[in-house]
Amino acid sequence: MIPLRALVRMGSFPAATLILIIVNTLCFLFEQSLNPYAQQYLVYHYALVPGRLHLSSLVTSMFLHGGWMHLIGNMWFLWVFGSRVEDTLGTLKYLAYYLLCGIAAALVHLFFNLGSAIPTLGASGAIAGVMGGFMLLYPRARIVTLIFIIFFVTTMEVPAAILLIYWFVIQLFSGLSSVSRFALHDAGGVAWFAHVGGFLAGMLLLSVFGGQSRRSSYEYR
Repeated sequence: MIPLRALVRMGSFPAATLILIIVNTLCFLFEQSLNPYAQQYLVYHYALVPGRLHLSSLVTSMFLHGGWMHLIGNMWFLWVFGSRVEDTLGTLKYLAYYLLCGIAAALVHLFFNLGSAIPTLGASGAIAGVMGGFMLLYPRARIVTLIFIIFFVTTMEVPAAILLIYWFVIQLFSGLSSVSRFALHDAGGVAWFAHVGGFLAGMLLLSVFGGQSRRSSYEYR
């Protein structure tokens, strides 16, 4: 299931979300402009490598991506959910919230990958936090979602709580499955526990930043 848009009114322009998308895109374009050796240097010095941690990489790793699909997928989710969370929290609080969610996601990933030499990069941990916040703010909001049923493709309006809980459960069980296969230290792939940690951090941090569930009058039906 791919969320296309959230049927939630916005009262302000999501400047911070747009800036984050632009910065992530510019960072990726810079990555792509480098030769392979320079790209490797960039990744191993600015991505999150649990086996040789630099504290700055808790932040810098959020702005690196592994390919066009990785970037586009993350930025699309950020626009769908982040723009509405920013509308509630305000620009500055939202930026702080986003970064703290990303740092929390990185710390959870570190806990499950101590000593690993595999670099981790991408904004998905921070975006997972934004998704956790969105679920608490707009649990009944309708999300226009692209649905794939074998060879049939359609769209459907899915309540945010159902869509996001479904997404979270997939991340959690995928992470637990990777542990059961002892794959965490031996292979690359999706940082499932970064998603889990980010999502939970987003829910916990929302009250700290003054976010409250929005009334149904703020939602389209």
